[in-house]
Amino acid sequence: MTLNSWGERRMKSGAAGLALMLLAAAPNALAADAEEAGATAAASAESADGGDGNSDDYSFRLGGYARTWASFNLQNPPETSRNDRFSPSMLRAALLLNADAKTGPVTWKVVGRAEGEYKTRYLKDLEQLNRANSPGGPGSRLMDQYDRADLREYYMEFAPVERVNFRIGKQQVVWGETDFFRALDLVNGFDYRWRSFLEREGDELRKPLFLVKAKVNVPEADGSLQLLYRPGIDRNRDIGNSFDLYGGRWAGQPYKGVDFLAPGALNYNYRHPGANVSDQTGGVRWEGIAGPVNYSLAYLKTFNNDPVVNSAFAPSGAAPTGALGDFIFPKIDLFGATVSGYVPAIDSVLSTELVYTRNAPYNIGTNFFGGALPGFGGIIKKDVVTTMFRIDKSLNLTKLLGTSRPSFFSVQVFDKWIQNYKRSDDIVNLVGYGAAAREHSTIATVILGLNYRNDKINPQLAAGVDLQGRGGFLIPSVEFVYGDHWRLVLEADLFFAKNKRQPGQVEGSTRLFGTFANNSQFLARLTRQF
Repeated sequence: MTLNSWGERRMKSGAAGLALMLLAAAPNALAADAEEAGATAAASAESADGGDGNSDDYSFRLGGYARTWASFNLQNPPETSRNDRFSPSMLRAALLLNADAKTGPVTWKVVGRAEGEYKTRYLKDLEQLNRANSPGGPGSRLMDQYDRADLREYYMEFAPVERVNFRIGKQQVVWGETDFFRALDLVNGFDYRWRSFLEREGDELRKPLFLVKAKVNVPEADGSLQLLYRPGIDRNRDIGNSFDLYGGRWAGQPYKGVDFLAPGALNYNYRHPGANVSDQTGGVRWEGIAGPVNYSLAYLKTFNNDPVVNSAFAPSGAAPTGALGDFIFPKIDLFGATVSGYVPAIDSVLSTELVYTRNAPYNIGTNFFGGALPGFGGIIKKDVVTTMFRIDKSLNLTKLLGTSRPSFFSVQVFDKWIQNYKRSDDIVNLVGYGAAAREHSTIATVILGLNYRNDKINPQLAAGVDLQGRGGFLIPSVEFVYGDHWRLVLEADLFFAKNKRQPGQVEGSTRLFGTFANNSQFLARLTRQF
């Protein structure tokens, strides 16, 4: 599962980019610190591209936010003994500091974030379940997963010669055009442990890496070349997507209170052959304009964002260190292309993304060990073609709904196509659930963003559905803007699934949205940005 923030837009230059910016002007899931980040990005871009050439320019700026979250269960998770409907599932606070400095021709950025939570009764119950079911693992100390402080980003940026600029240090790099489900945007992994995919800003969940990024502007060809090099000095946990595998509040049903990382069960192995995170990786991307169309071509060698299990019963390569197996992140090769452009005939921006992934790893064995350990039958590698098509449109709903300006509307269809697919390969859709993967997995999403009182009240509706009829989600929300500093978001995260695996049940039909069954939430988030 690789779900992305619906608020992210890859703004391009040219006519299509202008149309995109006008359409995306509706604050669909605006970042709480978007104004500050935008100003900082603009300043950094001017410096990196040469600016006015004044090497005597020195400056320093400190910004950030203080934020609190409170979420409540809207359903009763079946794993706990008491009725936890309406129980608080998260009481969280965070402080983020964003420092920008310029020392002559070099600009600097440091982003730090500290987070802490109050242990609710619901979390205490889950922690006790973990201690009873699988003592000694991280699930026995749940707050260690939620309380943390870290320097998220730190890098320097400079332009040694005209047309060329470098950014060196721990950073985030966003490639691709997709919003919810990521295809090419796999440079960085995401941390889904504390809020799964639901946080409104992808930058808050993305895990920065130490990278050397070089950008060469080629105005003669209306484009630029980006070179990306990762020297392999990151911490182990910075690689790939991090999921709740320790029985916390976002463990897939019915695994709350079940710690897969308990001693003697499953381990993370970051040094597996072909999945050694200290190996060097990187990529290259050309981005340009051809008439009214923005396009990009990219190659990326990276680690599969989602871990697979190297089973102790059917090891692939080196033997696993855990009694049942190891979670590993095998290396993959991606070849991608994106195209976007404004179409006057329908007054819309059309975007598409095509990615060919070579040697994508999958687990096999839907009925392994009588269905008790689906996915532990080994690893198979398949080439995969991922496609996305999106239409963004500005709708004038002022008379119908009384909005203060035109509204933002977006529809996206995302498909994964496994090449050389054979049912006999017995590919597992999700490890631990057993549903067989299909040749095509197709999901459609829709977003409608409205604006009232001159953008001071901004409702939004986001929805997604599995087109094979296996479930979906619905996320109504509203953002209230108070002056320049205060933001309040109220949101409901509602999940629907046709198949829901129950505790102790052995079945092979639960798919992606079934793992979110009985986990609908209500969220209130208050931000003070400075």
